[in-house]
Amino acid sequence: MRYIVCWASVLAVTLVAAAPYGAEACTGITLKAEDGSTVLARTMELGGDLVQWGLAVVPRGTAYVGTTPWGSPGVKWTAKYAFAGANSFGLPHVADGVNEAGLATGVFMFAHYAEYQKVAERDADKTLASFELATWILSNFATVAEVKEGLSQVKVAAVTLEAPGWGDAPPFHWIVVDESGAAAVIEYVGGELTVHDNPLGVITNAPTFDWHLTNLKSYVNLSPRDVPELELGALPLTQFGHGSGLRGLPGDFTPPSRFVRAAFLKSSVLPVKTADEAVVQAFHVLNQFDIPLGVVRGAGPAGQPIYEQTDWTSASDLKNRRYYIHTVDTRRVYMIDLMRAPLDGAAYINVPLPTEEVFEDLTPAAGE
Repeated sequence: MRYIVCWASVLAVTLVAAAPYGAEACTGITLKAEDGSTVLARTMELGGDLVQWGLAVVPRGTAYVGTTPWGSPGVKWTAKYAFAGANSFGLPHVADGVNEAGLATGVFMFAHYAEYQKVAERDADKTLASFELATWILSNFATVAEVKEGLSQVKVAAVTLEAPGWGDAPPFHWIVVDESGAAAVIEYVGGELTVHDNPLGVITNAPTFDWHLTNLKSYVNLSPRDVPELELGALPLTQFGHGSGLRGLPGDFTPPSRFVRAAFLKSSVLPVKTADEAVVQAFHVLNQFDIPLGVVRGAGPAGQPIYEQTDWTSASDLKNRRYYIHTVDTRRVYMIDLMRAPLDGAAYINVPLPTEEVFEDLTPAAGE
């Protein structure tokens, strides 16, 4: 059996190359169609040109070894379920994805709040790094309930990554969603595991998930319905145009504002009938979170300019086990149908993402 080991030094450049510079703008939502299907969709803002994103199909039977802070092998496991999702640099690990049992998960930055569990060398056989957790979840479990139970069997450790400008463990938290629509957020705060049920099916970044739920109380006035005409003394006041019910909806790209915006937008869109329609709807909602290059600017440790952008947007159809994605390079949506892929293959399959926009010419011919 061939185990996949010691990939931290490579993944360091892929998942967290830009993290020290404040890449914290990912937004995730869930949508449920009238036929009962569930879709988990998200944006990814991490790394820009530093990350070579692609797609991976990982078959059942793929064997893994977790990474420990002291360098010895960690927990060993063999994939019970095949899965597909977005990977980087050709590795058999994903930042998000869906498995053949209808479970989906995604990694989101959780800067300044993530503090992982304390581990000792005696814990090596149940230890893995934070950047391995999404792969561990997709390869082992079918439901959110199973994930909750399984998390007690492992230790998620702060593994320092050898990446330019890093020197620490990547601060993550995760959303996990199953085919029934059950959703949860996994967080490690103060060295302790906390799993929050997620009734909204929304996630962004810091602060903690329970804080975001409390913060929504500041926006109880928001509604998708237009406000009625107001009589101010003898002066009638009418709205300038449609959309007045959502006046005050925060429009900036900070995590709290994106959480509020995502919660109200996904809750306000009209119901859809099928999984395909839910995927289309999810991409429309997440268009509201797309960051053009240069709109969000920061500075690196040496003062160099850092420009946030949306690298890609994805959607996982948990009913049909399909993974959809479009990237910053092309708005065309690409799809992997996991159940038509070779799920018992001898090795994982890398699927490169197109890097050029396709413009379909619809110009009518002369004389038509």
